[in-house]
Amino acid sequence: MKLFLTFFLSILLNVGYSQSANTYFEKIRDNEAALTAFFSQMPKGGDLHHHYSGSIYAEPLLAHAIADNFYLNTETMDVLKEKPSTGSWEQFSTLKRNGTLDVYKQKIMQKWSVKDYNHVDYPSDKLFFESFMKFEPALKGNFGQGLLELKNRAITENVSYIETQLSTIPCSMNTDDLTKFNAQLRQLAKVKDEKGILQSLDSVYNAFQRKNAKSYATDFNTNFVAKLHNDLKIDDKSFTMRYQNFVLRFMEPVDLFKNLVIAFISAENSPLMAGVNIVSPEDGETSMKDYWLHMVMFEYCHSRFANVKYTLHAGELTLGLVQPEDLTWHINAAVHIAGANRIGHGVDMAYEKDSYDLMRYMSKKDIPIEINLVSNEFILKVKENRHPLSLYKEFGVPIVISTDDAGILRTNLTEQYVLLAKRYKNITYADIKQFVYNSITYSFIQENSVKKELLKNLDSRFKTFESHFPKK
Repeated sequence: MKLFLTFFLSILLNVGYSQSANTYFEKIRDNEAALTAFFSQMPKGGDLHHHYSGSIYAEPLLAHAIADNFYLNTETMDVLKEKPSTGSWEQFSTLKRNGTLDVYKQKIMQKWSVKDYNHVDYPSDKLFFESFMKFEPALKGNFGQGLLELKNRAITENVSYIETQLSTIPCSMNTDDLTKFNAQLRQLAKVKDEKGILQSLDSVYNAFQRKNAKSYATDFNTNFVAKLHNDLKIDDKSFTMRYQNFVLRFMEPVDLFKNLVIAFISAENSPLMAGVNIVSPEDGETSMKDYWLHMVMFEYCHSRFANVKYTLHAGELTLGLVQPEDLTWHINAAVHIAGANRIGHGVDMAYEKDSYDLMRYMSKKDIPIEINLVSNEFILKVKENRHPLSLYKEFGVPIVISTDDAGILRTNLTEQYVLLAKRYKNITYADIKQFVYNSITYSFIQENSVKKELLKNLDSRFKTFESHFPKK
């Protein structure tokens, strides 16, 4: 009886704290500064839609390029370790000597991130996606510093878990003997011959096995990811990180499928590799042409690697970016054909065919949507009531809040929650707390003990946070 009373009083106490936090939250929800202070201190669980390369801020990347005396293209703001034979390239040491380094620093920041963007001179989506290749050489050989930057920033921001898309898997496998399948697969996709595609993929998959596909996954898992993760002591009592493999939409079918198979092998064989994804602009020419084929490839890989989880960028589109009919089926295909465990972005949901049924299905099957408010506003110009967030909530689709590319976008997870609270008055504190717990519950962490400990830690963090708002 005494144990029961203690348990009952504990529940009442926690409810009191939660109600008081909720009262304060409602009081400040139109005040951005107050919301920022509130959410900075609130535990935020995990960031599940997270690109490593786009999450590093430009300042340390630029500092690295300058310290290593890279070459800068003074027209495009690309950097390279070695000087190309053509183009306007100058070493940073030369720019420093002639007194123009500070001028170029400012230009670089404006091309490597959204800093000072005026929404007039250049398309926002092009600026965003082009930035990656401009600073990418400065990332090479610098992964350790980047991971520690992300970890330390997360801890400061009260984020306890990141599931980041770290790197493609290096692979030197020669596929010249398989190029005939590129045209074959595309022709089968054109007539929606799913059975024929799966048979062709069988042939290609068997060829990959003969070419020792597993060795590339093993090398990546052991000599890159595990070495970095363990040497840097990324996991500790306050923080945990896991990694997603990803493939690039713009590749030819055989090479994309090769990388996809190796990504699934990698995820199947290491607890550090949480799952698989597909990236690059969804509206790109090859992305649009091969989208359905890509979904069948994921379906195939799931049949081979049933335990591997995967989330798909799907519906990162809006009216005007593509033809109207192209807005009607991408999320449907990701859910019903590819069998995605989570959906990233999902911005075009309102245009999807039978969207109500699709959202009911996602709710029933516990398929969360990864919401990226700053990203969707900058890249797609979709915000406030144009964003389908409230639709997802209305139909009971699990929601997680994430950053996407915090470095390029000059944002953080706190800002996502500030915008969420300020723009969507139907979202309560209880909803926000649920979204935070969702970010751990729907993570792809393979070890149940790790996920359980993160949830327990979240309970403790919320108890401490809500104690700042005692019931009066």
